[in-house]
Amino acid sequence: MNILAPVRRDRVLAELPQCLKKEAALHVRKDFHPRVTCACQEHRTGTVGFCKDTFDKNYKATIGVDFEMERFEVLGVPFSLQLWDTAGQERFKCIASTYYRGAQAIIIVFNLNDVASLEHSKQWLADALKENDPSNVLLFLVGSKKDLSTPAQYSLMEKDALKVAQEIKAEYWSVSSLTGENVREFFFRVAALTFEANVLAELEKSGSRHIGDVVRINSDDKNLYLTASKKKATCCP
Repeated sequence: MNILAPVRRDRVLAELPQCLKKEAALHVRKDFHPRVTCACQEHRTGTVGFCKDTFDKNYKATIGVDFEMERFEVLGVPFSLQLWDTAGQERFKCIASTYYRGAQAIIIVFNLNDVASLEHSKQWLADALKENDPSNVLLFLVGSKKDLSTPAQYSLMEKDALKVAQEIKAEYWSVSSLTGENVREFFFRVAALTFEANVLAELEKSGSRHIGDVVRINSDDKNLYLTASKKKATCCP
C-alpha cells in the first residue's frame, strides 16, 4: 500500500491566487466560489496528492511528452495536479495530440521575444481543442523568457498577447524560468482554478461525492461559475 507524503507547506492554498491582468483573466473574484468554500468545510476527506523550483541551464528540450505530478492542499482538501508538457516542434504534433484528450486546463506557452511564436500559439490551441470541449477546459496563454525582453520590447509584446488572450478567452501570464518571476504564482493559480472548477462540476452533477475523490469535468454548463437556484437553506445548495 502506497502512502503519500504530506503536502508541503508551501503548496497549501488557503486563499484564491489572483490573476496577473484583469483584462485577460478567467475571472477576477478575490475569493473562491462560496459553494466551493462551503463544500470544502463540510467534506474534508481523503489524501490526494511544482515543479522543482530550479532553473536547469543544462535542460534539454522536451522530446514528445514530459510529465510532472504536483500535490497541493486547497482549502484543506488534498489535490493532485498532473502536468503534461508536450513538445512544441511540428514533428511531435501527432504524439502530443494524444495527450490533449480529457484535459481540464490547457496552457499554451509562447516566447515573449518571438512574435511568430505568439501567432503559432493559436494553431496549438486549435489542435488541443480538437480533443476537448472548449466549455470544459480552462485556457491559459503564457509568455516565457521574460528575462530576455527589455521593458520596451515587453510592453509591445504584452499588448499583442493580451489581444490574443482575449480573443481565445484565455488567462494571460508572463513568466521567467531563469529568474522565477511569476512561475510560482502562475502554477498556484492553475491549481486553484482547476480545483475550483472540479468541485463546482461535482456539485452540479450530484452534490453527494466527497471532494477528495478523483473527478473529471463533464458539465455541459458553459459557465461553471453559475450557481443553481437554492432549493433549501443549506450551506451548499
